Amino acid sequence: MSKDVRPNHGFSHFGTTAGMRAAAILVASTIATLPATLQADGLPPLGAYRIDAGGISVSGVSSGGFMAHQVHVAHSQTVMGATVFAGGPYRCAGKRYPYDLWITLNSCLSFPLDLVPFLGPPSVESSIEATEEEASNSAIDPLANLRSDRVYLFSGRADELAPRKVMDVLDAYYRHYVTAGGIAYETGVDASHAMVTDGYGNAECSATAPPHINDCGFDAAGALLSHIYGALRPRAEPDPAALHAFDQAPFADGDPAAISLAARGHVYVPKACAEGTACRLHVAFHGCRQTEEHIGDAFFAHAGYNGWAEANGIILLYPQTTAQGDIPHVWPNPQACWDWWGYTGGDYARKSGPQIRAVKRMIDRLIGK
Repeated sequence: MSKDVRPNHGFSHFGTTAGMRAAAILVASTIATLPATLQADGLPPLGAYRIDAGGISVSGVSSGGFMAHQVHVAHSQTVMGATVFAGGPYRCAGKRYPYDLWITLNSCLSFPLDLVPFLGPPSVESSIEATEEEASNSAIDPLANLRSDRVYLFSGRADELAPRKVMDVLDAYYRHYVTAGGIAYETGVDASHAMVTDGYGNAECSATAPPHINDCGFDAAGALLSHIYGALRPRAEPDPAALHAFDQAPFADGDPAAISLAARGHVYVPKACAEGTACRLHVAFHGCRQTEEHIGDAFFAHAGYNGWAEANGIILLYPQTTAQGDIPHVWPNPQACWDWWGYTGGDYARKSGPQIRAVKRMIDRLIGK
């Protein structure tokens, strides 16, 4: 499989005119290969189940990693564990979109423009200061909730878009709030900017190609769920009938597409959970260009979570984004990323952020709240 040396799937903005032209070509070619927009017509609503309120956790890769981190920090009273693959620290991008894009692209990321050097890593002190500010205004939950949480971080050795230096800052951020024994940091896998499995995806671990899931011989889903929840029963064969689409529209304020929320999301409900057994809940956020429109069911059916969920009574929520933006006007979000830089508004990292609010409503619906 061919390898793109400098990936461009982690962020949807370009800092130069040449970059904008390149982005327009990229997005146009991508959209040309997509199926018709997926509609939620006739989809059932998201159901409610017996869920252990003390067993709700999140994970994500790339923009989904940033999103998982934001949800964790904003709703630490609800979320007890978080995993970040190839992300960065809280409010790294600031709150002055689009004026902070230069910092966002070249400090929170090492964006693939040869003319622009990596200016990072970002400041952990700035992220901590932003967190304290939001907490003091009750825009996020009290920070004391983070102390006993479980955190799993993953930085691939071949990841050039979210360099190890950025993930090191996230590690330092969490160590400021979370007891050291609750944090695990995996840095020994030769992975690129991708979700990592032990049997699905690109055969080359360092590949940067769709579906941005790489077979690295490393069971990342099992590792993160085991760290968050403790010893687990061996994974089972996932049940295709346990995977359901649902209508995401009720969880948005108005048109979901206006905040890059897709018409439908997916949920995996193990048989025992569907029959009334009390279960835990894990929310898995895909990365940019990992939506159903881009890669079909690759993420929510094959990223490695479902077999562990089936064997261990864990309901999996897979919310979905959609692309938003015109061509050649390449923002706000033509690659269907989760919002970690402010394209939905300055409160993107707060409880009031449109996407965070929608996901929290999904969680509340699942737990019957």
